[in-house]
Amino acid sequence: MPESKKWSAEVTRHSDALDLEQNVFENDDPHKIALSLKRSAEQSRRRKADPFRSAMSMLTFYINRAGKNLPAKRKRTLEKAKDELRKAFGRAPVKG
Repeated sequence: MPESKKWSAEVTRHSDALDLEQNVFENDDPHKIALSLKRSAEQSRRRKADPFRSAMSMLTFYINRAGKNLPAKRKRTLEKAKDELRKAFGRAPVKG
């Protein structure tokens, strides 16, 4: 695979901000994805933003980098994980 195709996977695996649990984005349960990201963000000492923003940024990054290659069902699960992440951090849900 060309180098340009692999850099986002490297960022996900070796993020300088968060130590992610293995295969966190492959889980089928949005709540478990959110809780894993929350744990990682709260435990990180290298993140530059608050835990909520760091966790949400990593989730959004993963969704955006997968782009058209992300199956619709997986994208729905990850989008639901955003709502679960907001709940886990006591944030208001996004309306729309």
